[in-house]
Amino acid sequence: MPDPGPVADPLTALRESEARLRAVFATAVEGIITIDARGCIDSMNPAAERMFGWTSDALIGRNVSVLMPEPFRAQHDGYLANYLTTGQRRIIGIGREVFGKRRDGSLFPIDLSVGEFEVGGRRLFTGIIRDITERHRLQAEVLRITELAQQRIGQDLHDDLCQQLAGIEFLSQTLARRLHDARRPEAAAVEEIAALIRSAVEHTRDLSHGMSPIQSGPDGLQSALEELAIRTTHHFKVETEFRCPNPVPLADLAIATHLYRVAQEAVSNAIKHGKAQRIEIGLVAVGERIHLAIRDNGRGLPRILPRKRGMGLRIMQYRAGMIGATLVVQREPTGGTTVGCSLHLPSAIQPLHTPDFPHEAPKPKGRKTARPTRKTRPAGG
Repeated sequence: MPDPGPVADPLTALRESEARLRAVFATAVEGIITIDARGCIDSMNPAAERMFGWTSDALIGRNVSVLMPEPFRAQHDGYLANYLTTGQRRIIGIGREVFGKRRDGSLFPIDLSVGEFEVGGRRLFTGIIRDITERHRLQAEVLRITELAQQRIGQDLHDDLCQQLAGIEFLSQTLARRLHDARRPEAAAVEEIAALIRSAVEHTRDLSHGMSPIQSGPDGLQSALEELAIRTTHHFKVETEFRCPNPVPLADLAIATHLYRVAQEAVSNAIKHGKAQRIEIGLVAVGERIHLAIRDNGRGLPRILPRKRGMGLRIMQYRAGMIGATLVVQREPTGGTTVGCSLHLPSAIQPLHTPDFPHEAPKPKGRKTARPTRKTRPAGG
């Protein structure tokens, strides 16, 4: 029988294993942070230090929420306590895209995966963090190019096709009048053709507006949301109201477009899936935050959400994530659904003062509805 060789010293093997783990921890490209059951930071690798701009010595023992923006910072301890009490997972063992907060206060998108383990009777959590700023930049560029292409198509539809159709409609009306004056039976058919062309012009204008809904300028988002409410009332016969108690200037066209598309998708879902008869669109600036909310009186979300989310919800979540916004979709106790999107933009908004307005995400319970200052009416009314 061959000699198995010398038996390794267990203590030496343990030390070598620990050295390998420390080397992996220190050289990993992704950031690694461990926290205890109270949410306090237990360890932090060099990659995480570089990502957040903190040294591990400055953070060990502090609550990990210091690396989170609001509202996640205020809610973190509640999430952790809820998991420890009920076992209900929101991030732990699942992973998601969120935003991290650097030492200088700037935010950046991260892919966060959280695992759980025990050492010496202590319950610890490990967060694996990947900076996805470049991915978000590329995604934003793709969306920007897509929006520009849609705007060009919309402009061509409005300036070229609509004008040609309007000219054809005018000629048809002229021909119909001449045929009518000549008492020709073809006059009725030509009048019908003119009416069809008029309908095509209106439909083309709607398509044009949908492809380029936001006009440049600080009030572009307000005007676009008001027009969305008017067109929804007119075309779908669903009572739609836009509320904006005070001006919400937003100079960033890309952010305004994302917020508008969230509202557009929420309205579409309320009509198609919720079968709503009334929809409220709210926009307000509170401090340095913009709150957008879409509330309907439809069927509401199912009490047990399916594991596979619909495309509309994923699109809204994606657009909210692209601009660092918080998206909340909730079933209302009285029926219907509220979609809330909240965004922190200290450099892009200049609210005149803080109004009392109900459309915040998430909506506080027991708060009274403010009287609307702007109400839409059906087109032509």
